[in-house]
Amino acid sequence: MLPIANARTRPQRLLVTILGDYWRGRQEPIPSATLVAVLGEFGVSSASARAALSRLTSRELLIRSRRGRRTYYHLTDRALRQIDAGAGRILSFGAAVPEWDGHWSVVAFSVSESDRRLRHLMRNSLRFMGFAPLYDALWISPSADLHSVADLFCDLGVKRFTLLRAEILPIAMPNLEVVWDLDSVRDSYQAFIERFKPICERLARGRVQPAEALVHRTFVMDAWRAFPRQDPDLPHPFLPPDWPRARSRQIFLDVYDGLGPLARTRVNELLAASE
Repeated sequence: MLPIANARTRPQRLLVTILGDYWRGRQEPIPSATLVAVLGEFGVSSASARAALSRLTSRELLIRSRRGRRTYYHLTDRALRQIDAGAGRILSFGAAVPEWDGHWSVVAFSVSESDRRLRHLMRNSLRFMGFAPLYDALWISPSADLHSVADLFCDLGVKRFTLLRAEILPIAMPNLEVVWDLDSVRDSYQAFIERFKPICERLARGRVQPAEALVHRTFVMDAWRAFPRQDPDLPHPFLPPDWPRARSRQIFLDVYDGLGPLARTRVNELLAASE
C-alpha cells in the first residue's frame, strides 16, 4: 500500500516539488489533467488538486492557458527563481561542515508587531538560511551569507535592519544547544533515518515500482527540505558527538537519486495517459 499525503503536506507544496523535479527546464505547458493525476498518486482528491492549482496561479507561481477545451499550466519566472534557490540550498545542505573564522553573522531588525505576516515570513526565511534567534529581533548564524539576507529584506520592503559579522566573547556565548534545540534536531534526523532506510534497502533489492518511487522520492525531498531550517550547520567545535546529519544526508541522496529514473517513468506514464 502506498503512503498518502498527511495533513501537514499541502497539495500546493507537493505540486511545487513535483514541478521542480520533473518539469523544470521544459518549455511546453503541462496538462491540468496530468497534474491532477499526479497528485492523485498521493491520495489528493481531484477537487483539492484543482484548488491547489488555482491557489498557485493566484500566487503567480503558475500561469494558466487553454487550448480548445483543455487547460494547461506552466511555471512562472518567479516560481523558477524560487525553485532554483531552494533546490540549491536543499541539495547542498550537509555536503560539508563549513570552515569557520570565529565570527558570527548577526541580524537585527525592527518590524511592527501589527505586521504579523511579514514577521512570520522573515523568521521562516532566516531559519531557512541557518539563523536562530538570540532574542526576538536579534538572530545569529555561524556562516550565513549576509548579502542574501540584505537581498531578502529589500525584497520584503524591510527598511530598519542591521547586518554585521562579529565575535561573541566567551563570557557572553549562549548555550547553542538550547538556541537551536539540537536535541530536537537529532530526534528529527533519527526519525528521518528510520522512515527512509527501509526504502533504501528495498531499492537495493529492486523491489520498488514506478508509482511507489514517485511518492517516496517526493516525500524524501519534502522531509529533507525541513533540515536547513532546523539544523544551523554549526562548525565542528559546536557539534555534539555522533551528529547524525551525514548519515541522514546519505540516505536522502540514495533515495532521491536512486528513485529518480523510476519516478520519471511514472510521471511520463501519467502524462501519456492524459494526452
